[in-house]
Amino acid sequence: MKISRINLFRWISIFLLVISAVLLVLQLIQFSRIRAGFPPGTRIGGVAVGGLNQQQAADRLTRVYNSPIEMDYNGNLIQVQPAQLGFSMDVPSMIAAADQQRVTLPFWSSFWDYLWNRPPAALNIPIRAEIDQNRVRLFLMDEIAARYDEAPDASQPVPGTINFIFGVPGKGLDVERSLPRVEQALQSVDKRSVELIIKDLEPPKPSLDNLELVLKQLIDRSRFDGLVEVYVLDLQNREEINFAYEQGVEYEPGIAFTAASVVKVPIMVSTFRRVREPVPQGALDLMQLMILKSENPPADQLMETYLDQTLGPILVTQDMQAIGLESTFLAGHFYLGAPLLQRYLTPANQRQDYRTNPDVYNQTTTAEMGMLFDDIYQCAQNGGGTFAAVFPEDITQSECQLMIQFLTENKIGTLLQAGLPDGTQFAHKHGWITETDGVIRAMNNAGIVFSPGGNYIISVAMYQPTQLIFNVGEVLFAQISSAVYNYFNIQ
Repeated sequence: MKISRINLFRWISIFLLVISAVLLVLQLIQFSRIRAGFPPGTRIGGVAVGGLNQQQAADRLTRVYNSPIEMDYNGNLIQVQPAQLGFSMDVPSMIAAADQQRVTLPFWSSFWDYLWNRPPAALNIPIRAEIDQNRVRLFLMDEIAARYDEAPDASQPVPGTINFIFGVPGKGLDVERSLPRVEQALQSVDKRSVELIIKDLEPPKPSLDNLELVLKQLIDRSRFDGLVEVYVLDLQNREEINFAYEQGVEYEPGIAFTAASVVKVPIMVSTFRRVREPVPQGALDLMQLMILKSENPPADQLMETYLDQTLGPILVTQDMQAIGLESTFLAGHFYLGAPLLQRYLTPANQRQDYRTNPDVYNQTTTAEMGMLFDDIYQCAQNGGGTFAAVFPEDITQSECQLMIQFLTENKIGTLLQAGLPDGTQFAHKHGWITETDGVIRAMNNAGIVFSPGGNYIISVAMYQPTQLIFNVGEVLFAQISSAVYNYFNIQ
């Protein structure tokens, strides 16, 4: 009986061993099948591929990342295939990288973890993809922005006034700021919707042609019955207008006008060209009197002291010609009885279609005076411009800034300055002459306006062959100035 019990235990043990061996083999078979695929928890490019073989994993990756992404343009939903945006994945290299990590896991330690139901270390292979930014950008511009952008309505002049009305803003796709969002959606497993960035589009200003039309209508409605020439330069985009107009008739701009005291700006430039920093206090004092009080003796004294005792005006003219001002000159001193040093024939005073009988001693045009103020402005801003090219190291940025300061302190409260809001910085010079018969026939004013809506240069000249009534002229100067200011600062 005792022997039978021993045999029974032996057979039970053998049976258990056989069962264990069978279970072990079955587990090995099942583990080998699982090991033939990717371990549980494996992610390739964020896509779960645990338990899948290489082909199955590749199919799933392709299916996920080839699904369309959704773009939201202000509530308009647009589905886009990734291929349209130049998206392409390197699936073989991602699969190979995951498989390489899989086969490097120790077999028996992995099997032991499997038996004890311990999850293996997760494999995580980052996405490997390329995105053609140019194709994305072109798609956003050509397929999205072109269809859904709302263009703003341009600002317009108010008929019959010197005012401009602000246009209606629009909306437009901010392509560059939206690009990263689109790229992120293309490379995401579950966040494949992107809200595009929309920006407000400011209404564009009216064109300078609109401003010219407003100014001509303004001149038509005024009491002035002579010639008006206007030059305006937008210092932001370098666009300009220049026209000459008399009672509905247009003339080619570039008519010669008596420069009068406006020619003191060229004298100031020539003086700064010839003095060295620190500028002598005597020169500064004389320039201040010449510009702020428009006195003539300081102008003569400046030329005699710092240019040439006799030929100072000629040197001023040569400087202006050197920077391209062909019709701007000073042919003699200001003092009564000063000799005419040279007679100048210029493109402006040789015209036959319109003559203002300008003073043979000093002349200019609206455009050339505007160009000179532009040269001063560019030099003061960055030390560049025409002065740097023609007079290298002779006129410094700090000297040009000093010129701007002098011209800004010239406060007369009339002409162009009267049309500007109080406190507006206006660096300018004005001029007119009471002729021998006691009347004024020409007036001009030119300068730089520094305004919130943009800086600009304005140069205006008027001529009336019989008599330019000062009160009539100054009102029109102010109205023209207001209209131009309103153009740059639309409310």
